[in-house]
Amino acid sequence: MKRTGWLLFFLLWAGMLLAQPAVFRPKLTVAQDGSGDYKTIQEAVNAVRDLGPQQVTIYIKKGVYHEKLVIPSWKTKISLVGESAGNTIITNNDYSGKPVPGGRDAFGRDKMSTYTSYTVLVQGNDCQIQNLTIENTAGRVGQAVALHVEADRFVMLNSRLLGNQDTLYAATENSRQYYQNCYIEGTTDFIFGEATAVFESCTVKSLLSSYITAAATTPGQRFGFVFLNCKLIADTAARKVFLGRPWRPYGKTVFIKTEMGPHIVPLGWNPWKGDVTFPDKERTAYYAEYANTGAGANRTGRVKWTRQLTPYEAKQYTIENILAGKDKWEPLTIVEQMGKEAVH
Repeated sequence: MKRTGWLLFFLLWAGMLLAQPAVFRPKLTVAQDGSGDYKTIQEAVNAVRDLGPQQVTIYIKKGVYHEKLVIPSWKTKISLVGESAGNTIITNNDYSGKPVPGGRDAFGRDKMSTYTSYTVLVQGNDCQIQNLTIENTAGRVGQAVALHVEADRFVMLNSRLLGNQDTLYAATENSRQYYQNCYIEGTTDFIFGEATAVFESCTVKSLLSSYITAAATTPGQRFGFVFLNCKLIADTAARKVFLGRPWRPYGKTVFIKTEMGPHIVPLGWNPWKGDVTFPDKERTAYYAEYANTGAGANRTGRVKWTRQLTPYEAKQYTIENILAGKDKWEPLTIVEQMGKEAVH
């Protein structure tokens, strides 16, 4: 009886241990040399609790990570923090039209599209990225996305996005995105999509004579892409660059207090007449500027269907008005916290 009692106690104790919830750590480290918790970023993301209640920081030690990284919708509140933007790189080389590895994807397609060409895909809300480089090295072969963001309340800080055509896909009309002190380069339409996105104090580099933005803002959105205090620069090959063209008829893009180099053409904007589906987008697109500087900011040659904001109108373009939404999101408060988290 005594031995049976001890056996029952042991079985009960073991059962209680098994019933305990898994312990999810708020901080993880990725290092290719094995000195961290994981060797790949995807492994660390997969280890984060699904729909967890707290922000989880994944520190990524310097190195070149050859990954096609996905943060799915159920992996929310993830912060990717690199050791430094110049030395912590996530890279891949997929592009639209590239054969799908294994023959076909889950949808039966044998070739990749713009939407599946990403190096990093962010679908989980409340995700943050800082001190990282994300690149697509496919080259000038057509659409090849570096970063594809569908999530809401996304923040990117002190990071670099490198590619050619379609470098950044700021996707989905219900997505709010904030980029601060980032470097973004590309050739054609390299900042595009439906999201409401603010780019503050960012450097945007054109590599060829083409178009910087291609907004696909929907009619119900008050704002589309907004550039505040940014700098537009160019490679020597880029001599005639347009600020943007509307991917969809209600595209919205505004540049405020941005320094524009001489590569920006006097017309400024293009209505994308080659799009036969929506031939008259200049009637509905909203493109505007205010208090920009530099050789490319001369207002006298701009196309007549764009706007120069009045001082009163320009005052409406605050971070709060653009991004707060019904939930009163405060990305600047998040940026302040991200600065603290970066000290590892």
